[in-house]
Amino acid sequence: MTRRPSPRAVRLLASAVGMGTLLTMAACLHEGDRTEGASERRQARPAASAPAAKAAASPTAPPALTDVQAHDALLTDADLGAPWAGTEGAALWRDALLKVTTDNADCGRLLDAAYTEELLGEPSGARAVAGFDDYDEGGQLRYQVTAHHRADVDERLAWLKTLPQKCARFTATGPGGARQEVRVTEVALPDAGDARQGLRLATRGELDGAPATLTLDLAAVRVGDDAIVLTNGGLTEPRTEYTIRALQVGADRLKQARKQPPAQPQTPVQSQSPSPTQGPVSSPEREEGQGEDWEQAQDQNQDQEPAQDSEQDSDQDVS
Repeated sequence: MTRRPSPRAVRLLASAVGMGTLLTMAACLHEGDRTEGASERRQARPAASAPAAKAAASPTAPPALTDVQAHDALLTDADLGAPWAGTEGAALWRDALLKVTTDNADCGRLLDAAYTEELLGEPSGARAVAGFDDYDEGGQLRYQVTAHHRADVDERLAWLKTLPQKCARFTATGPGGARQEVRVTEVALPDAGDARQGLRLATRGELDGAPATLTLDLAAVRVGDDAIVLTNGGLTEPRTEYTIRALQVGADRLKQARKQPPAQPQTPVQSQSPSPTQGPVSSPEREEGQGEDWEQAQDQNQDQEPAQDSEQDSDQDVS
């Protein structure tokens, strides 16, 4: 016989079940509130910003100097004025007095740069060169516009600046083992371009068996990402005013040349008319047939002409 639960036990069970239901509902409501709150926070939070590399507009590097722009930036003899004119070739003193060596690494590097006229090293891109002769005093001026990496130019300029102290006076060995005394001093340059350095190199040796002194103004100027390299001198002391003028005019001209857009490649224009040497060639049979057709057409025209004349005469008689 099954015993029926007491009313008190039923009430306790009902209470427990009700309490469990309430706890379950409260937990669900709490979870819903938490989920809704998280959703609201996600909506209220601003959208994640793009990576800094994409958000910040990175400065674009300027296009490389072209050969045309470098050539347009060159000086002319009109910029220098008299007594300068276009050069007729390297002077005789170059190999005799400038092609020398020394044990000092920095000074030897300077001598090599002066002889090759590459104070800033080998260009990284375009290069244009103009040379001029001073027929009054026998001097030469060589002017170059080159493409270099900015960091490389600044590093080279900093090195050139140290040479008046490192190589103020030293001995070099010329052709045949002849000894030459060399001096290096600084030359003040005009405020041209963005960075610059000037030197004066003087070397005393022998030329054709007679004592001779070669004196050169050496200058390098950075203009943006490009550079100007200048050598001015000869067997007499160079006139630095020409060095200054060349750099002032040249730096402005290089800036102007840089503003010109690079020339677009020209597409050849195709002629619409067929070439007489490339047209279809008719066979002899076709040409002969065309000739017969032409003769038949001429005969028909001749036969029709009298008929037309007769019709015209008839019309005149009727009138």
